[in-house]
Amino acid sequence: MSPDEKQNLIELAQSLIRIKSFSGQEGEIIHFIENKMKSLAYDEIMIDSMGNLVGRIGVGEKSILIDSHVDVVAVNDADEWNTPPFSGAIIDGRLYGRGAVDMKSALAASIYAGVLAKKLGYASGKTIYISCSTLEEECDGVNLKHLFTDLNLRPDYVVICEPSNNQIAIGHRGKAQVTIKTRGISAHSSAPEKGVNAVYEMAEIIQRVEKTNAEVMQKEGSKRSIALSKISSTSVSINAIPSECEIYLDRRIAPGETEAAIKQEMDRLIEGKNATWEIGTLHRTSWTGMDVEYEPFHMAWKIDSYHDLTRACIAAYLENFGIDPVKFDFWDFSTNAVTPVNMGIPTIGFGPGDGKLAHMRNENCDVDQIIAACGFYTRLIQKI
Repeated sequence: MSPDEKQNLIELAQSLIRIKSFSGQEGEIIHFIENKMKSLAYDEIMIDSMGNLVGRIGVGEKSILIDSHVDVVAVNDADEWNTPPFSGAIIDGRLYGRGAVDMKSALAASIYAGVLAKKLGYASGKTIYISCSTLEEECDGVNLKHLFTDLNLRPDYVVICEPSNNQIAIGHRGKAQVTIKTRGISAHSSAPEKGVNAVYEMAEIIQRVEKTNAEVMQKEGSKRSIALSKISSTSVSINAIPSECEIYLDRRIAPGETEAAIKQEMDRLIEGKNATWEIGTLHRTSWTGMDVEYEPFHMAWKIDSYHDLTRACIAAYLENFGIDPVKFDFWDFSTNAVTPVNMGIPTIGFGPGDGKLAHMRNENCDVDQIIAACGFYTRLIQKI
């Protein structure tokens, strides 16, 4: 990349950070990217009914989609940041702001990678899709499902640009988000013996959750866990025995675990209790006004180290960094990869930034990593 191209890339990343694009409020940034892609001479730019955008470069038999989400989590502690969270400031070679890691730096790198691939002739005989997805922070994968369906797309390969410290990410853990409800009998709190307290009914289940987490975290292999992230109760008044109690569980799933095994685990948690469990379906509204339903139950996945896509990534890495990758990353968190993986589309990950800084105060990304990521994406397009 020339010095001017590097500067343009970083300025784009700064501009993206300066746009507040919270989940469900991404309209401004989508239209900004649409105009940017037009100025960069993308061959086609499409926006689906959910509000996801994809830019196309080239037309060929072999196709690759490189995906970054544009939404960011909220900032509730802006006064405690060292730099304003939407400033896009660069300090000591690091780009600061909400989304610097998760994942507007990667978004900027992918947008320019498509342009560079075209300039260098790497797009010949290929179709390059750069997707900018929405609502990922709460509904990962639903966005690409709409994109593929609405625009009739099925790429040969997918790259997810979540932060990996510029390491090749060959998979991630699955997740099941579950609600458990217990039911009791309401009574006046001055006579609790006349009712059945749903919170007490839940107490043993909570102890089982804690015990189960200790057991699964001791198992060999990839990390797995179960955490209680929310609890609430329902009663007719503050002076009444709760008739219902609900907890929300976040179960992270390791490769090799099955859907049936996770369901059996949930059955054991409520065994002998007046309780039920179900997947904690979420309902959200996209910036276009579409009602979005999300079923958070995704299994873990891992691409084979000898797959053609993995080998292409290794070749691109070697050419871009001058060395073979020392190790591969395996994400702890879930990503948009759940959709292409479930569709049988070979999928892999790579992105600038340390994932541990995502959603954190003073979120920041190494500028050199952003530039290097753009080079990697460009060379990967060449290698597929």
